[in-house]
Amino acid sequence: MQYVSDIIAGEKLANEYCIKACKRFLKDLENPKYEFIPGDADFVISIIENTICHQQGETRDGESLRGTPFFLMSFHKFIIYNLLGFKLKGTKINRFHECLIFIPRKNVKTSFAGALAYALGLLYRMSGSKIYVVAAALKQTMETFDFLKYNIRNMGEEDEEGGHFHIIDNNNEHSIKAEISGGMMEINALAANPDVQDSFNCNIAIADEIHAFKKPKQYTLFKDAMKAYTNKLMIGISTAGDDPNGFLAQKVKYCKRVLDGEIEDEQYFIFIREADPVKAEDGSEQIDYTNPATHEMANPAYGESIRPEEILNDSIQAQNDPQQRKDFLAKSLNVFMSAMNTYFDMAVVQASDEKYNWTIEELAKLPIKWYGGADLSKMGDLTGTALHGRYKDVDIAITHAFIPIAVAHQKADEDNIPVFWWEEMGWLTMCNSAVIEYEEPVKWYIAMKKMGFKIKWVGYDRRYSREFVMKMKKAGFKMRDQSQRYVEKTEAFREVENKFTEGKFYYLHNKAYEYCISNVKAIEDSDDFVRFEKVQPNYRIDLFDADIIAAKQMLIDIEKSQNASDWLG
Repeated sequence: MQYVSDIIAGEKLANEYCIKACKRFLKDLENPKYEFIPGDADFVISIIENTICHQQGETRDGESLRGTPFFLMSFHKFIIYNLLGFKLKGTKINRFHECLIFIPRKNVKTSFAGALAYALGLLYRMSGSKIYVVAAALKQTMETFDFLKYNIRNMGEEDEEGGHFHIIDNNNEHSIKAEISGGMMEINALAANPDVQDSFNCNIAIADEIHAFKKPKQYTLFKDAMKAYTNKLMIGISTAGDDPNGFLAQKVKYCKRVLDGEIEDEQYFIFIREADPVKAEDGSEQIDYTNPATHEMANPAYGESIRPEEILNDSIQAQNDPQQRKDFLAKSLNVFMSAMNTYFDMAVVQASDEKYNWTIEELAKLPIKWYGGADLSKMGDLTGTALHGRYKDVDIAITHAFIPIAVAHQKADEDNIPVFWWEEMGWLTMCNSAVIEYEEPVKWYIAMKKMGFKIKWVGYDRRYSREFVMKMKKAGFKMRDQSQRYVEKTEAFREVENKFTEGKFYYLHNKAYEYCISNVKAIEDSDDFVRFEKVQPNYRIDLFDADIIAAKQMLIDIEKSQNASDWLG
């Protein structure tokens, strides 16, 4: 309780979502659906602190930690009391069955995961406890396994020495098994490889460094393995990576919506520590990454395993050496950074968008000429339409995505595209067919026209749009063939890029469009022409491409108007 009150009162510096987690804890204490019974949590904390020792490390004074008791920090105990303290009223059933621990590096994650796995195994031994500790790479998992192996041998509890625990550690298996007081526990360490793994059965799984997971199935495989147990627990632990659209990034976004109260997920416990952005004078949001207060906000072990003077020195190096900055922000402050080969700085893009708040209804009433763009190259996949206009020197992009319902689940699972959330937010239409009918994008343009948008004409790529063009012309739209050669699209690309930089671009906070921008990879040739494409084969840039086509139409019309004015003199 002291930790919670200190966080909420501001006596301990913390980020927005840690404060929300603490407020959620207090709210849950008053919830009549739950009882707070700390016995299981007390048992786990006692087991860890009385039997587990540090394998490596030093104190801030330079004293060796190896062999010294593993005393939990306040935030560790907060996590344990949440996971094991809340029960459904009148039952022994835990309220939480899934957990995300999202904290920066060197905040005692991996050893905590190992100690927690061991203690939970003992707690649930009478149910035949089976625990999997997994990671994308076996080497990462072995950090946890070796920590537990060291501790069991340090306690003298290996069966070769007359103890209870049998350790197997070879090329085929890494496991720890024990039969204690009529119960059984088993801990297995392995790499998550769903293509060759199946038929797992466990009550607890701890997935470490899930930012490296390429497929959701690497996580869900173990979550689905728990269906034979009531008190099951799936724990994901990680630091931010360099994929702002990957599996972990989508999970963090989901968890933030839970803490924001946008969606209800009562069985999910969430602990997030990251650097919160601050607003600059121009309204843009930035990470004050050299500020010690920011370091403390993001790191729950600040002043303990995180040495203030070292992280401050690292931040100054990151300031002076831009090539180090990305890693510092991602690993020390837990901020998702775009991959190095993506083109746009998403902080700049988002800052521009956040400066404006026109609704779509307000935009329809403004005296703006709108130009359409349609990227219809893949009607069996995600595709997009756009309207682009300019108002008081601010470029505005209104985009909409389409996807066949037949492939929606596949794209969500395999490619980490949150199509169902986009549909819920009104940014995407799910088409009830195996491919997108051309009628669907036509209906969108008709709806926008009826709303009041004055659409001058719509650009398209003739290679994929014959039927679409016929239907659009029938609906009364003027159409213009737009070449897809990169030399033709460079002008619009540069115009959009400049508007982002100037903070004069608004896309109605559309996260589907934002997703596409973050996936753009661009190569400039010797003549400064830009070839742009998606950064990974399974990512999408369709809405951005549609908007570039629309922006090109606007620039063509501006040039025509200028030429006409010059001719008239």
